[in-house]
Amino acid sequence: MLNMAEGVARLGALAESPVVATLAEAFAEAGHELAIVGGPVRDALLGRPVNDHDFTTDARPDEILRIVKPISSVQWDVGRDFGTIGARVRHEQVEITTYRADSYDGATRKPTVEFGDTIDGDLVRRDFTVNSMALRVPGRTLVDPTGGVEDLVRGILRTPSDPRVSFGDDPLRMLRAARFASQLGFEVDDDTIAAIAELRSTIQIVSPERIQGELVRLMQTDDPVRGIRLLVDTGLMSEFLPEIPALRLEIDEHHHHKDVYEHSLTVLRQAIELEGERRPDAAPDVPLRLAALLHDIGKPSTRRLEPGGGVSFHHHDAKGARLARRRLKELRFDSATIDSVTQLIDQHLRFFGYAEGAWTDSAVRRYVRDAGPQLERLHILTRADVTTRNKRKAARLAGAYDDIERRIVELAAQEELDAIRPELDGNRIQEILGIAPGREVGEAYRFLLDVRLDEGVIGPDAAEQRLREWWAART
Repeated sequence: MLNMAEGVARLGALAESPVVATLAEAFAEAGHELAIVGGPVRDALLGRPVNDHDFTTDARPDEILRIVKPISSVQWDVGRDFGTIGARVRHEQVEITTYRADSYDGATRKPTVEFGDTIDGDLVRRDFTVNSMALRVPGRTLVDPTGGVEDLVRGILRTPSDPRVSFGDDPLRMLRAARFASQLGFEVDDDTIAAIAELRSTIQIVSPERIQGELVRLMQTDDPVRGIRLLVDTGLMSEFLPEIPALRLEIDEHHHHKDVYEHSLTVLRQAIELEGERRPDAAPDVPLRLAALLHDIGKPSTRRLEPGGGVSFHHHDAKGARLARRRLKELRFDSATIDSVTQLIDQHLRFFGYAEGAWTDSAVRRYVRDAGPQLERLHILTRADVTTRNKRKAARLAGAYDDIERRIVELAAQEELDAIRPELDGNRIQEILGIAPGREVGEAYRFLLDVRLDEGVIGPDAAEQRLREWWAART
């Protein structure tokens, strides 16, 4: 809840910060207006951390650059065409943008850049009222032409103008509505929701890279489920990630199974909770969260109604991994993220065989080897995937995973499990067998790796003996 007295005090503190005071003085001396704008004002009023320093001014880009050069250590003008100049002032990064009065052509989301003359005109063209406030400095006057403060108090997301016009100008704002709903814990007003549903297909003119960027920001919030529900309920998610709404499977009256969509959202929430418990100081783990959301997307296409009244989803893990790889590639995710997410989806069912019966040490070693650098994420995802309301079953699965993690730790301490490799390297294999580099060295290496996984450390002498026996039998 917004406390106005406290919010005003925080705005005052923001205006007094060294970087703001330095810029305010420089622009005032040059005869130009300057205001802190958007997110920093919103977050200061809400008592949230202020991580960015965004400013707006009546000065044109060349004049901005002239003003900031004497007070900054470095400047960059990559956004000059859009009126933005960046600089590092008192060791902090800032961006200063000329008042804008853009227009859009309706075919792409790229605006025709037009500079404006008033701060009110700049603010009313922004995405949401809560982001359309500014604090003039050095005078500390709050400028709020669209009712942003009232919407902060109500916890409402609303566009400054007709949402159909706003989203028609820039369809990416529809995705931002979901992100800010999750980030701020706000509700989206009914007219804005209706406009998203009506204009959802216009997101197709937005580049995949921009869509991916907003999806990542949504997944980095503390409660992405709120935004995901908005995207699914309005139909917007179907435009760029249709596998998620497809999880809302119809339940046959004679074949009962979990609601896969709700299950996936629960897994995502539980993964975030476990992530916070196990890595409290780490940044949000986007690949883990994407894997949690997408882990069952193979179910709709593998769903089979069995004669006895059951439902099966055979090989939905492998199918889901393939679907996720294709979709993430289309959204221009980087290769490392794609590989991490798809590996987690492909392996998310592996543990459940352990719960049915104790694994040998060899099986545990293979589990660790196959998971590789994704092991910690796989621990979290697998635990989060338990959403049963049967307390006895949940306790049994939790106990089983406690056990496998304990065994992994013990084996790692004994055998340096996280770097499993044969006890003889390729050079030594060639020396022992008297062979040159080639396919046979690789086969011998894999044989010794299997010995290592099955039997643990046996020592280099024993490994050499086993290698000679294998080679003799082979030839």
